[in-house]
Amino acid sequence: METQGYTFDDVPKVDEFGPFEQSRMEFRAMGAPAYRVSVVTYYVGSMGLICVTIDALSGPQVSLDGIRLIGRPPSELSAELITYLEKTGREVRFTPEGDVGSDELGMYPRAQRAGDVLLTRLVFGKPNDWAGTMYDLMPADEWHVR
Repeated sequence: METQGYTFDDVPKVDEFGPFEQSRMEFRAMGAPAYRVSVVTYYVGSMGLICVTIDALSGPQVSLDGIRLIGRPPSELSAELITYLEKTGREVRFTPEGDVGSDELGMYPRAQRAGDVLLTRLVFGKPNDWAGTMYDLMPADEWHVR
């Protein structure tokens, strides 16, 4: 299927997500090779959409109050994001890997290799009764992206 310059595939792969089944959809720019996935959406059983990931190299640009979130050196984004979260009275969260994020905003930037440098990709989600933090919510596939 095709939508506004992107095409998507319903990935037949279904994984376990705790006690639930998980499926996903992959979006890529029109004409991009199949391996160049820009956005992945994850769905879990009756909860529906639980997580969206945006690739550092091919994903669309996303910003938060003027802060560019995609395709930046992680240290630059972390510093800007910490300042923003503190200024707006939100809790600053760190993953065990040292990534900065916000459960309140439902987002965690992560580092992704781009040749010899690291750039930021983004994971969006909404903590729920089963996964109390963004870190708990991240699909296993996301931990393998580097």
